[in-house]
Amino acid sequence: MKIGTIDIGTNSMRLLTAVYKDGKIIDRKKYVNTTRIGQGVDDKGYISKEAIDRNIQALKEFKAICDEEGCEYICCMGTSALRDSKNSDEFIKLAKKESGIDVEVITGERESNLGFLGVLEGVEKNELEEILVIDIGGGSTEFIVGDKNGVNFCKSENIGALRLTEKFLKTEIVSDDELKQTISFIEDTIEDTINTIKSKNIKKLVGIGGTVTSVSAINQKLEVYSMEKVHNSKICKKELDEILQMLKNMTLEDKKRLKGLQPKRADIITAGVVILDIIMEKLELNEIIVSEYDTLEGLMCQIAKKMS
Repeated sequence: MKIGTIDIGTNSMRLLTAVYKDGKIIDRKKYVNTTRIGQGVDDKGYISKEAIDRNIQALKEFKAICDEEGCEYICCMGTSALRDSKNSDEFIKLAKKESGIDVEVITGERESNLGFLGVLEGVEKNELEEILVIDIGGGSTEFIVGDKNGVNFCKSENIGALRLTEKFLKTEIVSDDELKQTISFIEDTIEDTINTIKSKNIKKLVGIGGTVTSVSAINQKLEVYSMEKVHNSKICKKELDEILQMLKNMTLEDKKRLKGLQPKRADIITAGVVILDIIMEKLELNEIIVSEYDTLEGLMCQIAKKMS
């Protein structure tokens, strides 16, 4: 069965098309469009008309790709920005009218569970010990602890790369004061979650989402993004610190030219890296494994199992 799953995130809209056969996802193709539905939502509480128009257009384009590829079923989820905005209903109605697609706004807890389910698809399940999965998005970061039997703790925190850029990082070259405020806000927000996770004696950290995959691509200096090279790659804390120091002192134009970084993510990557850096520091974990299997694969598995 050919399925299309769409994730309308705060920063970008993503599409996965794949065949689900004999309990496995094969022939995966991923598409991404930086649509920024969450632009200004943290400050104003509403999705702007421009952001609605951008996202409706992208949704129509993704629907056309699904039709072209012969997807028998399309499922679409909305996350942090659609959870937080006061006019998400307006967007959902217009999305249905213009594209024929039903957008389901999912809770942070469900997003966490789907992320973990997706990660499971990309690892050898018999080798899976208790792990922590973190999903750094544009509006929120999900923390998920579990093993091959499923999730035993999950928490969604309102710290994301776009949200924190809008809130604190107002200048191209990040000032010491801006960085201090960002770090302080992250630490205060996640303190309880970090303490809970520390009590679970986690040995392995897995990262999903645009920040973590971008850091891997930067670390590998990839001229062209490769899912194969990014999946299961590792980033150590020292490498992350070096990348953060470099990004802090770069202009936006310099970041746009950086190997491995999509130019449209250049303005928010620093905030995303700060979030990742603080999490690793607080948990005293020296290495993160990057997964290219995430919420999109998790949603696909859930749909396929329900339908069968």
